[in-house]
Amino acid sequence: MFNAVKTAMQLKHLKTLLTPQDGAAKVTCMAWSPNNGKFAVCTVDRVVLLYDEQGERRDKFSTKPADSKYGKKSYAVKTMAFSPDSTKIAIGQTDNVIYVYKIGEEWGDKKVICNKFVQTSAVICLLWPAENAIVFGLAEGKVRLANIKSNKSSTIYGTESYVVSLTSNVSGKGILSGHADGTVVRYFFDDEGSGESQGKLFTHSCPPYSLAWAANSIIVAGCDKKIVVHGKEGHVTQTFDYSRDVSEKEFTVAATSPSGQSVVIGSYDRLRVFNWSPRRSAWEEAKPKEIANLYTITALSWKKDGSRLCAGTLCGGVEQFDCCLRRSIYKNKFEMTYVGLSQVIVKNLSTGTRVVLKSHYGYQIDEVKIMGKDRYLVAHTSDTLLLGDLGTNKLSEVAWQGSGGNEKFFFENENVCMVFNAGELTMIEYGNNEILGSVRTEFMNPHLISVRLNERKQRGVEDNKKLAYLIDIKTIAIVNLTGGFNLGTISHDTKIDWLELNETGHKLLFRDKKLRLHLYDIVSSTKTTVLNYCSYVQWVPGSDVVVAQNRGNLCVWYNIDSPERVTMFPLKGDIADLERSNGKTEVIVTEGVNTISYTLDEGLIEFGTAIDDGDYHRATAFLETLEMSSETEAMWKTLSKLSLEAKQLHIAERCFAALGDVAKARFLNETNKIADQIAKQYGGDGTDYYQVKARLAMLEKNYKLAEMFYLEQNAIDEVMEMYQELHMWDDCIAVAEAKGHPELDNLRRSYYQWLMETKQDEKAGEVKENEGDYTGAINLYLKAGLPAKAARLAMNRDELMANSDIVNRIAAALIKGDFYERAGDLFERIRNHQRALECYRKGFAFSKAVELARAAFPADVVKLEETWGDYLVQQKQMDAAINHYIEAGCSSKAIESAIGARQWKKAVHILGLQDDKSSGKYYYKIAQHYASIQEYEVAEHLYVKSDHIKGAIDMYTQAGQWEQAHKLATKCMNPEDVSALYINRAQDLEKEGKYKEAERLFTTVDEPDLAITMYKKNKIWKKRGNIRKQKDSSLQ
Repeated sequence: MFNAVKTAMQLKHLKTLLTPQDGAAKVTCMAWSPNNGKFAVCTVDRVVLLYDEQGERRDKFSTKPADSKYGKKSYAVKTMAFSPDSTKIAIGQTDNVIYVYKIGEEWGDKKVICNKFVQTSAVICLLWPAENAIVFGLAEGKVRLANIKSNKSSTIYGTESYVVSLTSNVSGKGILSGHADGTVVRYFFDDEGSGESQGKLFTHSCPPYSLAWAANSIIVAGCDKKIVVHGKEGHVTQTFDYSRDVSEKEFTVAATSPSGQSVVIGSYDRLRVFNWSPRRSAWEEAKPKEIANLYTITALSWKKDGSRLCAGTLCGGVEQFDCCLRRSIYKNKFEMTYVGLSQVIVKNLSTGTRVVLKSHYGYQIDEVKIMGKDRYLVAHTSDTLLLGDLGTNKLSEVAWQGSGGNEKFFFENENVCMVFNAGELTMIEYGNNEILGSVRTEFMNPHLISVRLNERKQRGVEDNKKLAYLIDIKTIAIVNLTGGFNLGTISHDTKIDWLELNETGHKLLFRDKKLRLHLYDIVSSTKTTVLNYCSYVQWVPGSDVVVAQNRGNLCVWYNIDSPERVTMFPLKGDIADLERSNGKTEVIVTEGVNTISYTLDEGLIEFGTAIDDGDYHRATAFLETLEMSSETEAMWKTLSKLSLEAKQLHIAERCFAALGDVAKARFLNETNKIADQIAKQYGGDGTDYYQVKARLAMLEKNYKLAEMFYLEQNAIDEVMEMYQELHMWDDCIAVAEAKGHPELDNLRRSYYQWLMETKQDEKAGEVKENEGDYTGAINLYLKAGLPAKAARLAMNRDELMANSDIVNRIAAALIKGDFYERAGDLFERIRNHQRALECYRKGFAFSKAVELARAAFPADVVKLEETWGDYLVQQKQMDAAINHYIEAGCSSKAIESAIGARQWKKAVHILGLQDDKSSGKYYYKIAQHYASIQEYEVAEHLYVKSDHIKGAIDMYTQAGQWEQAHKLATKCMNPEDVSALYINRAQDLEKEGKYKEAERLFTTVDEPDLAITMYKKNKIWKKRGNIRKQKDSSLQ
């Protein structure tokens, strides 16, 4: 346990860094580096001494005058400060100059002046609060800003009084300057929302050489031996008056602790210490540190972690003091040094590494604990919770109301601490001072909660923070922690015992108590069962590959977007672990007492992950290591497509080179040169330049889009050049015509010449046609073997139709090419009706032939109609042929066509108009059709018309309509014929075994004896007996 908390900081002398001299040898200024690794001291001899953290002198360098002609002793160094990165020191001198020395990160690095700022008066005091900004005060009263990036300085504000002191607030975003007339001026670079005023704040009774800006107050002191505390707006809140103390001398310098809760003011042989009391909301003076023969304190510097204070004296001495409130050892592994109420230094005793735990709100830190395998810090204040990762040195402080210390902390995730208290789960990201998220859940088990925070870089995604947790034992909720909204809820039918998001937070794996493994796609909200009897499952680190075990099988999903595609290996043991290091992924399996590793295909893992993340450089680097194979070639093709879509042209060029596509690689190489040149001139990546966009459109064969990009920049010549290179002359000439290009005629000539050279006679003919040279066009069309196109052109131009030579040549070509219909049109146009009719008939253009015959050869119309019908029958167009046969008076052919087309009613109608006796065979065919569709009355009528009474009777008999059959038979036949017909039919039925039906026929024609004989012959005695009884009863 810790001792009772001390609230008053005491100074304890540790060592003398620089031995004082016998006479005056003033230490003019001192400074600690922000990384706590270096301490600089400048003495009256203008040499800067550099000490390490332990107080050992390690280096030194001499300063130099603004102008060497005045000599090395022509100035004094008044002030200095380290840069925020601890690699530079700014030196302010009385010869009106500031030098910035680059001292490097290592001891012994060469000291180089990297900036020089010449001023109009002496530089008295200096601060370096921000990366590129040095704030300094001049003897002429101005407070200025030096920018080391631009090497220029500018005035922040000016006064008429000498600047005697300069200090900043704890955050470094506000400054105070003290002036010789007693005024104190405040200026904010950023007031951080405080709303505090700036400008002249108050006037002290004497020059405020000792000026300190603490957490809650401004403290000033000077030669009047009074220490005055001012509130945030300058009103006096406390006064410590030592004017009657004869042992006290004037106050010369002040320093504020990094936490802002302690202030030390130096005078003669004495350091006065003041501590802020949160309980009293006032400053309390601790016991002063008095050292005889120390003489006047001329400089003070507090180490940035608050653990040390160094004091420089008039005689050139530098003393180092320990500033802690208390110190303790934790678990014999860590040293806890409380350097202020709100600041603790935690030191690992085995490694020597240190972490400064600090409350940014100035709250008093209670007990500090080290948890989670001695890696994580946990501390409470009255209103906040402090967390830290000793491995990454990331610290967080979040608002936290006291909960009696009942919280449970979970450190399984390296990026976030999960705090569980009273059914509420709170997530705090290390290095972030805001609570990441908070949800209600009763299931605080690391296997039932999954948090992913920017674990894998994704193209176009800046902040990717997701959480999956259980609302109840069967319901999973997925939350976007960045936006604070729900991404999805999964209701399951069985208790869930494990879940985990993938590193990008796009997919969730979960397993239920029945050992079924499920995959949930967050984007599409779809759930898929991927495995049964799953005893082990894990995402492969740095990828979207899944490894699982199903009884005796190792299952690997290299592409989880296709869960049905799983690679399986037989196993004898159980998976124990999954290791991925040095470009190798291994599944560790225990088989009894032996351990066996199975190596996964790193190519599929690495490439797929890089593609998913949009990291095409990583994908390229990986493919470079593989030999070319069919799988590798497929990967290069995939990468080429995706990199082109993402406009990563250098990668696309490399892909096509790897694939051996020299044309595309060369084209992209030229495109990249253009893009790189534009990027050099105007910034960016050059892919938005019109030439680059146009060339990419050309690569996709989208030439109209490329044309648009060029024409937007009025690059007409470039469009025309593109089309000419592609031999797309029509588009080239269209652009030239639209823009009135002076080279239009030359283009046309070049186009025609190229067409002739490449034997594109059709295209050349179209050019001639467009130019109005119709004879030339026809000659070219005929030369190209396109007589139909020549005929179309000729028939549209009367002057060409008047030229018999052209017409005859076209007609001959048409007939030679079997274009008879076209030839007929041509002959009809020149009124050669005989030739036209011949051509129409040869070309089976009967519609045009009949139309022409009606006008010119009426006697041939009937014959043409019959020929037309015959042609349609050959083409199996029976229905269409019927009317043409009727027109030709060919009734038999019309009926056959109707029957062939199954136009039964039409066939009956045509038959009804005929007197021909041969029509009976058609009636019989049609009757059979109607009998098959059970339209018996129509069928009976047609059978009778065809003189096939027996067919109708058979139809009724087969349908079991005996009465209808008998009625028809007695009506149309004599009794002997009816009896013979029925007996023959009954005997046929007997042979088929249809005895009952045969019996009915025998009895219908009054022949029961035949029925008795049939039953006797077939040994059906019971039926025979029944018929005999019926016969006997009828005889009585």
